[in-house]
Amino acid sequence: MAAAAGALPAAAARLGRAVAAAPEARLESVRALAGLFREEQPREMAKESIFRDLLEILMSASSEIEQAYKDSCELVDRDTCLLLIAECFRCLRNACVECAKNQHAMRNLGLISTSVHLIRLLHGIQIKEELLLTALRCSLQFLGNIAAGNGDSQNSIWKCAFPDLFLMCLTYSDKKIVAYCCMVLFTCLNSEKVRELLYPGNLTVALHVLKVYKEQLESEWSVTLLELIMEKVSEKNPVTSEEMNLFMRHADFLAGCFKEKCEAVLKLTSAADAEDEEALVAIRLLDVLCEMTSNNGQLEHLQALPGLLETAIDTLRLTHLAGKQAVNIFTATHTMTGQEEISHPAVGFKSHLIRLIGNLCYKNKENQDKVYELDGIPLILDNCSTDDNNPFVNQWAVYAIRNLTEQNERNQELIAQMEEKGLADNSALESMGLEIEKQDDKLILRSVRKKPS
Repeated sequence: MAAAAGALPAAAARLGRAVAAAPEARLESVRALAGLFREEQPREMAKESIFRDLLEILMSASSEIEQAYKDSCELVDRDTCLLLIAECFRCLRNACVECAKNQHAMRNLGLISTSVHLIRLLHGIQIKEELLLTALRCSLQFLGNIAAGNGDSQNSIWKCAFPDLFLMCLTYSDKKIVAYCCMVLFTCLNSEKVRELLYPGNLTVALHVLKVYKEQLESEWSVTLLELIMEKVSEKNPVTSEEMNLFMRHADFLAGCFKEKCEAVLKLTSAADAEDEEALVAIRLLDVLCEMTSNNGQLEHLQALPGLLETAIDTLRLTHLAGKQAVNIFTATHTMTGQEEISHPAVGFKSHLIRLIGNLCYKNKENQDKVYELDGIPLILDNCSTDDNNPFVNQWAVYAIRNLTEQNERNQELIAQMEEKGLADNSALESMGLEIEKQDDKLILRSVRKKPS
């Protein structure tokens, strides 16, 4: 460490002399500094003049690239230029690590806006060479490091880069560029910026990040974004046609994620896994789907999605069975047992599954029949009693049964037969406002209308 610190003044002086030198000389001097800044003491000793020299080198490289492509001519020493840009960003990236002094100095010099401009410029080159990708990766790593733990830098990056730079990088085929972009985005997020993601057009950024993390949706980032989407789709104010089209385009994706991740909630039968991120994502996906199917503009499309209704019924069956096999969060309870259960993330999960089933069957004969064929009606009736772990489960069961039996004689007859055989609780049916009536040796399920007082 002492040797590195001792070498810093000479390396800084060499950089100062190299600013006006040939690209190869600049590259070597920057590379030497990048190596020194891997250690803490040289980072703490660094003077602002080093970062000013690096800024000048980056601006010179940016100008050369811009002029070459403006004139539609080949850039002389293009490879060396890209290597130099990447090395400058490595040097700046390393100098930022746990060093607020350097973060502030770089931001005040304008290195954030210069970096964002250079990223846009590199993107416009439209070549897929590894050198270019490396330069882009290093630039995003620098932005991530200068933002780490530094609110002023986070605000500066957000102002310069949101939303277009994030959208641009999130659509890259290079996985590292996309991952580093996500890192920068989430380093910058705070409650105020999260609100900005709700504005028309900006929600696309959140949905792109979810797509990036589809294979690893246990990420806490995904939970945050799903909560954001749920807040948007559950707003009382009507969504715009632009937002509606956006949600419609991504409905299949969100439903597909739920189908893939829903069984993760079974991990929550163990108290040790109460904060499992993958299970939390499954819960939030269900919340989003409940809200989306409550919107008439999105309901019809979601009702027709293959496998969504089946997944909801299968998941209800699995969680219901898990609650019967052992005492856990999916076990029906009728007495408040303490704060721990009330605050459990899976509280209300079965209620929401029944709500989703009810929504998907609203005025939809095909889905009504599908629930019949999957033995979903007895399952819903078995979940209609009061349950502290599932607030309002009785009300959602009433709603689901009404939607399942509306203009569907076969479903009505099934419930009537279950009641006659003692397989359905008559008091539960009464609480739903339903009763069984025998007409011409046929059992009829009908609504009970209150007599006027």
